[in-house]
Amino acid sequence: MRILNLIENTEGAAGCLCEHGLSFYIETGGHKILADTGASGAFLMNAETLGIDLDQVDTVIISHGHYDHAGGLLAFAERNPKARIWINGLAGEQYYHKNDAMERYIGMDPRIKALPQVEWVEGDREIDQGIFLFGRALGRRLWPDGNRELKVKTETGFRQDDFLHEQYIVLEERGKRVLISGCAHNGILNILDRYREIYGEDPDVVISGFHMSRKSHYSQADHALVRDTARELQKLHTRFFTGHCTGELPYRILKEIMGPQISYVHSGQEISLEDM
Repeated sequence: MRILNLIENTEGAAGCLCEHGLSFYIETGGHKILADTGASGAFLMNAETLGIDLDQVDTVIISHGHYDHAGGLLAFAERNPKARIWINGLAGEQYYHKNDAMERYIGMDPRIKALPQVEWVEGDREIDQGIFLFGRALGRRLWPDGNRELKVKTETGFRQDDFLHEQYIVLEERGKRVLISGCAHNGILNILDRYREIYGEDPDVVISGFHMSRKSHYSQADHALVRDTARELQKLHTRFFTGHCTGELPYRILKEIMGPQISYVHSGQEISLEDM
């Protein structure tokens, strides 16, 4: 299995662009997969820089209905109309970042709904041998507080986003399982709890943003949530790779507690699974 980041928030591989977004290119024994498409078409340019032929991708999986994960999907679909695209059925709703000072649409481009190659997923789904999608991480253990400003616009007004539009990827090859999440809005611990309900054990590798970042001030409660999450993850025999919405300060705290168990993946960098 080969996993290569195509775009992330921070500078990484030489010549690669970065943006507030996330995309991974994945090669397994049977598939070439795109997990998310960043906020724009910038990941397409990075793929060219990195020597990745996206015309060979056969499977695209969008983790949830936010622009920074699906923003490049229309550009990709124009270039490669053959790849099947798997999106949770709730991901097309009207998602907003809303607080007292602002109201900003952060959902997917509505034109995505018209793409004929999209498969709208309801519930858990095995899309092929070794590729499984699941959702419904309903727990609220150490739920990221930044979620409280993320809303769904309905006919009667705004309501709190419950992130049931999130779906998580499990890739299985040669006896190893890799769990991939986009932002882990529902909390990485709750996603792992749901994973254990399905598999009865922990994954070997987790690749995910942890949605802990703040634009400015981190409160004592924010620090405590990061530390408590790190201590829970430290108990597992799982290797973690993170980035994007985790945030640089939270990552430093995670790293102090978890040490070599966790690594940051920058734009254009490859994840090495050889020693796992």
